[in-house]
Amino acid sequence: MWTINVNEPVLFQFDAHTHHRKAPAKLRKLDYAERHGYLKGVVKDIIHDPGRGAPLARVQFQNPYKHGRITETFIATEGMYTGAFVYVGKKAQLAVGNVLPLSEMPEGTICCNVESQPGDRGALARTSGNYATIIGHNPDEGITRVRLPSGAKKTISESARATVGIVAGGGRIDKPLLKAGRAYFKYKAKRNCWPRTRGVAMNPVDHPHGGGNHQHIGKASTISRQAVPGQKVGLIAARRTGLLRGSTKVKEQ
Repeated sequence: MWTINVNEPVLFQFDAHTHHRKAPAKLRKLDYAERHGYLKGVVKDIIHDPGRGAPLARVQFQNPYKHGRITETFIATEGMYTGAFVYVGKKAQLAVGNVLPLSEMPEGTICCNVESQPGDRGALARTSGNYATIIGHNPDEGITRVRLPSGAKKTISESARATVGIVAGGGRIDKPLLKAGRAYFKYKAKRNCWPRTRGVAMNPVDHPHGGGNHQHIGKASTISRQAVPGQKVGLIAARRTGLLRGSTKVKEQ
């Protein structure tokens, strides 16, 4: 029987991969100053965040309610630099790096770090080189239509905020990793998801696709949505499979 001495130090303590990260990248907390006017901040530093493709910007604001300064961590937009002024709020100008409500952005505006709900401090279009586009406004219902980086269109409250411009660090995936060592260090900073063993390379006890004298699935790769956990691998509830052939026309709404 194993006995544990509580006085001995733990030699192999697990550290989550997040312990090197600098800070959560969020907009300012939505307050009266932003809803009715604007605040001026200055970019103090642009930093790398381990495990994140986009750089972060440390932006310093005067506290509008008491003496002192507040430093926020924003996702850096392309064209931002140390010493640049950033304006946040309803009355801020439409300029790259500024944070405005969607209602103050005209149709066709390129923006990033868009709030999904007013006050959630940024949820959409946050990765390097990505952006969302304002498609249209409906002032009667107080909603704005936005095209996301995936191409999907989403309806959001017009009081939700966004940063003008595109996220910095674009073109990151244009250069191939080329070797396993780069992939190793890339995912070491993110999470334990590399390397990934194929199901057909496993034994039958380990995966539904495992086993057999040759590496083959041996059954349809599609699986029902109602399949039990453990069976649910492969193409889950696929409407169609195979190569996409021909061209598709995108409907504009």
